[in-house]
Amino acid sequence: MSKQLHENICEERIFSSIFNKHAKDLHNFLYYKFGELLNPKDKVQEAFIKLWQNCAKISPDKAKSFLFTTANNLMLNEAAHQKVVLKHQQTKPKTYTNENPEFLMQETEYNDKLQKAIANLTEAQRVAFMMNRVEGKRFKEIAALLDISTKAVEKRIYGALKKLREDIKEL
Repeated sequence: MSKQLHENICEERIFSSIFNKHAKDLHNFLYYKFGELLNPKDKVQEAFIKLWQNCAKISPDKAKSFLFTTANNLMLNEAAHQKVVLKHQQTKPKTYTNENPEFLMQETEYNDKLQKAIANLTEAQRVAFMMNRVEGKRFKEIAALLDISTKAVEKRIYGALKKLREDIKEL
């Protein structure tokens, strides 16, 4: 049989005296070790709650050690949790969009039609069109690069646009 302790932490006056004796020191210990960010006041309260829940198992001379170990572990767990939260906040979803699935499907279909329509252009039209619309070159620059007149470049690009409008009704 276990021997009965003369003093029991479960008695309110003994628990209060332990609280009054160690609460400030415990708070200061947590504050100096971890700072204010992890809320040491809450961890002090949680440590005393755990002491109260285990009051029958802990002798008064072991109460201080129990409180400091418990509070330290609570703070370490909170610090680890905050690291996970921070890591989660830094990772961004890769395929998140505000568009609905129907719009995304229509966009894909439109791009497919556009690529097919561009492929159906004559080579001369396609080269002039891509230099103008994709590379952003002016008619004079295209004319100089292809060694043709500016009017010929205009005719090729306008012809390409007309053909694209016919092939893709949505343009």
